[in-house]
Amino acid sequence: MKTPSPKSQRCAIYTRKSTEHNLDLAFNSLDAQREACEAYVKSQAHEGWRLVPDRFDDGGLSGASLERPALQSLLDLVRAKGVDVIVVYKVDRLTRSLADFAKLVEVFDEHGVSFVSVTQSFNTTSSMGRLTLNVLLSFAQFEREVIGERVRDKIAASKRKGMWMGGNAPLGYRAINKKIEIVPEDAELAGKIFADYLRISSLGRLAALLAKEGVTPKRRELASGRIIETDRFSIGALAQMLKNRFYVGEIVYRGETFKAEHEGIIDKELFEAVQEKLAEGAVARQKARAKSAAILAGLLFDDRGHAMSPSYAIKKGVRYRYYVSQALLQGDKTNAGSVPRISAPEVEELIRSALRRTLTVEDDAIIMDKAFVGAHVARIVVRVDQIDVEIYDSRDNAATKLDASGKLDASVELDGGSDAVEPIIPSRRKTIKISIPFAPVKNPRKGVIYAPSGEAKQLDAEACEQLLKSIARSRRWMDAISSGKIASFEDIAAAENLNEPYVRRLALLAFLSPKIVRAIAGGVAPSSCTASSLTLSLPSVWAEQEQKFGIA
Repeated sequence: MKTPSPKSQRCAIYTRKSTEHNLDLAFNSLDAQREACEAYVKSQAHEGWRLVPDRFDDGGLSGASLERPALQSLLDLVRAKGVDVIVVYKVDRLTRSLADFAKLVEVFDEHGVSFVSVTQSFNTTSSMGRLTLNVLLSFAQFEREVIGERVRDKIAASKRKGMWMGGNAPLGYRAINKKIEIVPEDAELAGKIFADYLRISSLGRLAALLAKEGVTPKRRELASGRIIETDRFSIGALAQMLKNRFYVGEIVYRGETFKAEHEGIIDKELFEAVQEKLAEGAVARQKARAKSAAILAGLLFDDRGHAMSPSYAIKKGVRYRYYVSQALLQGDKTNAGSVPRISAPEVEELIRSALRRTLTVEDDAIIMDKAFVGAHVARIVVRVDQIDVEIYDSRDNAATKLDASGKLDASVELDGGSDAVEPIIPSRRKTIKISIPFAPVKNPRKGVIYAPSGEAKQLDAEACEQLLKSIARSRRWMDAISSGKIASFEDIAAAENLNEPYVRRLALLAFLSPKIVRAIAGGVAPSSCTASSLTLSLPSVWAEQEQKFGIA
């Protein structure tokens, strides 16, 4: 009787080492693991085992995560049904996380792949084998967590002693044999930057001054060996530098400050004076943002991740508002996004329309409120053909997306589950992602892509209707107060369940110039005539109102 030949089993060997130590040796830990695995595969040749030609080696990567290049390539091969058996030296080479291991076993089972550890006898197709593996992995995960705790405790103890624990040394210092030394010429530059900020009192002007003088940040070398060089100081980098207590010989760890081993290069009185200036600037910016009509400040970004800050231009006595990429404001045009400048009224109206449809809010005056927008919008990214908006999920239906006609299309799934809540009160931090069609134009004089200024654009019919409703509402309130039916704005807010500051601001619409109201009713008002802009610093003289909003 003829014995049937065993079925061919394609085997892939996976190896991993947590650190890069000794990886440059001719024969390292990865080679040792692979040699043992190859010997095991050869011992199973009678079972039809044979190696696949590809190698799957992850050097210098922790087993705490599955985000490893070689492992991901191996999983792609599993999903493509290109392997039957995965061979490892020890189970913790594959992963040290019990949860991750459960995910891997699920993928292996789904595609009929077996798992073998050459130093431990396991059969993942049996319940007892799974139990044994889970017990071992629990200990492996426990070991990893204990090691992490020991490392954190060592770092904390070292910081309390004022020791430098590695990383890129700040400007003015360098690391030699794991010790911090002062670089005299760089220390002089650091002192100049602190003194210049104290004199100028503006991070933006300081960045511009340094760029004009040709002063650039020192290059940084990452652990991977990659060198990062930039040709100018950014505002964020300068702010971080000016707040760094490393310069006065101190180390900060988890909110506590300790005397450092290294010597400070900035006089403490100068450093504290700079901190006071920075704090004053922060308060001033907060007050300015609170008074600003820019309801999207802090939420709007270009498609390269730069924040877009409020700006304006005045032409023939009329003020035009914009949002401008921080890269462009800092003179770094080449790194700005595809739309570095966008008309504020236009993008605000697009976002209002999106919120109106998504949150089913009819009153446009509510949507103009900065607090309302901040409570509902997580992030806005301006791209060359669309605007992506992340809105906090406050509904219990599927997520939505605006199609090209501006209608809602329930085609995008939520990032997570959905619980029923009030329509305009978000109680969770999950988001709905929507995209708004957008078509910016090119400015031939400036040579940049940007959204039209809205100078000649008019409010659409829907916006005019919502604005007229808000005007009628404000007049009704003022009539009630003047006739004595209602005593104050506070009573109106209580009766209509609104905020008193919002009621006071909206009431200003009752004092609009008749020409402006007729322009809105006739559909010829410019797009700058929004509820937000109309109630911000509204002149008391009608002629001045008409001039401000370009109403002839």
